Amino acid sequence: MPTSPVSRRTFVQSVAAASVLSARSYSATLGANDRIRIGIIGAGGMATNHMETLVKMREGDNFQIVNVCDIYDKRLDKAAQLTGGLPVKDYRKVLDNKDTDYVLIAVPEHWHFQMTMDALDAGKHVYVEKPMTQNIAQAHKVAAKVKATGRKLQVGVQGMSDESYAVAYEHVKAGELGNVVLAQIDYSRNYKGDFWAGDDYPIDTDAKPGVNLNWDAWLGPAPKRPWDPERYFRWRRYWDYSGGIATDLFIHRASRLIKALNLSFPDYVVATGGKFEYKDSVAEIPDTFNVLADYPEGPTMQLVSSMGNDTPVDHMIRGHKATLFFTRTGFTIKPQEEYEKDMQPVTYEKKGAESLTLHHRNLQEAIRENQPLNCDATLGLYGVAICDMAVESFRKRQYLKWDKERGMAVRA
Repeated sequence: MPTSPVSRRTFVQSVAAASVLSARSYSATLGANDRIRIGIIGAGGMATNHMETLVKMREGDNFQIVNVCDIYDKRLDKAAQLTGGLPVKDYRKVLDNKDTDYVLIAVPEHWHFQMTMDALDAGKHVYVEKPMTQNIAQAHKVAAKVKATGRKLQVGVQGMSDESYAVAYEHVKAGELGNVVLAQIDYSRNYKGDFWAGDDYPIDTDAKPGVNLNWDAWLGPAPKRPWDPERYFRWRRYWDYSGGIATDLFIHRASRLIKALNLSFPDYVVATGGKFEYKDSVAEIPDTFNVLADYPEGPTMQLVSSMGNDTPVDHMIRGHKATLFFTRTGFTIKPQEEYEKDMQPVTYEKKGAESLTLHHRNLQEAIRENQPLNCDATLGLYGVAICDMAVESFRKRQYLKWDKERGMAVRA
């Protein structure tokens, strides 16, 4: 019987599938002593923090940085010099490298989803900076893709490598606090002149689209618009690329409480705030942003933030019998006055930390030895849920509730 001709499309698809399977097979067989190879996508401020950490770790932790990628030549050149990784300008070339075991995705939020999905499809393990995605629908898809591919995904909420939140849950689960009614936490700052701007977030006048920077590639899935250095260098202040305080700051705090209380999706969320201090700022996002989220059968989670006043709020979990206070060294549990005779105070000294080193090492141990991840795709999804609902509530000025049937937020 004559063999039917193979179309070019079929051939390309077959080769691509074989490459992915080969990459997956290799990653699946990594042993404890095998050298891990990392590709880095992004070379901005946060990515540079990662690279500096990884360079210090790589000899002792037995890994190699094989590629670095950015759409701005100046940043890309610096990343290559820092890491020794081969520079490329298209992130897909990082994913095409069959020798790469995992990729670090440290880029603006609007690119997290697509890059993560492409990396998983390429058979790579993933470290993606927080938030895992921009919205809930995307987060569901990433969580499903992780399950389908069997790849490891670590979300860059580095505070989850501080084990005190998991230990706190053991005390909550044991009933030491009694019924938990309220959990509160904050993340505030203070800036002169304007927030997330000025010398802390400088605009580099060397950046020239079409010469040394690919503006269209940076925009990617975001709405197309003319070059705007304000948006490129200070993207956290614009809704197209970020959820502002919610996704840059609250994602860290909410994830802590989600882990400490074993929470999932909130029942109801409302967010308030505005530009109360920096009224003339070009930023689209508010400088003051506060969230109340009711979880099934309690508690209420309260998130407090202002960029115009950095006085801290106690990070605590309030129970009927006792209050748990998170501290810089761990946590304490103090009985309510009515129960002081029934229980003793508790002090826990943490062993971990909010650490890029520990967070990357945790992912590498998960790849090599199948150790549990400190911030996996499920926790990433729950963090996106409250933050995305908060942003939507604020922008629409609506009280939102969780629709369990459709797995999405709707108007309450």
